[in-house]
Amino acid sequence: MNQMLRVPREETSLRERATQTLRKAILDGHFAPGQKLSERELCEDLDVSRSCVREALQHLQAEGLITIIPHRGPEVTTISAQEVRDIYEVRANLESLAGRNFANNASPEQIQALRAKLTELAEPDVAEDRSTMLTVKNQFYDILIEGCGNLVAGQMLQQLNNRVTVLRRISMSQPGRFANTLKELDAIVTAIENRDGDTAARLCAEHVQKAVDNVLRSMQA
Repeated sequence: MNQMLRVPREETSLRERATQTLRKAILDGHFAPGQKLSERELCEDLDVSRSCVREALQHLQAEGLITIIPHRGPEVTTISAQEVRDIYEVRANLESLAGRNFANNASPEQIQALRAKLTELAEPDVAEDRSTMLTVKNQFYDILIEGCGNLVAGQMLQQLNNRVTVLRRISMSQPGRFANTLKELDAIVTAIENRDGDTAARLCAEHVQKAVDNVLRSMQA
């Protein structure tokens, strides 16, 4: 074995934990868009070295969650209205494809799992906790991606997921949005249960369009 290629396991684990912790803090809204981040303070809060923090920030920059500005340092990425439209346009096409393929290709067990996750999402204790609600909704989409049978579409949706999660937090702040979301997802799952790929695809696209409309309204407000 080439010793030069060996990665210290403890150091790798620290970098991964630092990245995961920072990612979760951003997705949970602990850090706001545009907020500047101090490497020194992050080192103290995470109890890791500056090199670990820098590598975590670089990783999150690649995910679009962090922007590193020359001579100013890192800050939480602010997404413009045009970027929101671009992200959701891509998401609408990918989710439409995923919905159609899931309806046509998913196993009965996967369809049951999708319905069960939607039922969980509708539970009062989940709906009342924003962080839990976003986690369960992400799990709903994980099932959809896994059962759609298109690895490329699934990978692209997962790459978008972190930025979409930030925007979902904004969208869900609109009064009545969560109740409407449950109705929209229920219609999608019903179409999938009926193996109606065309309807599932159309409803997925409509759901994403309503989500982007809510995000843009919240940003304007």
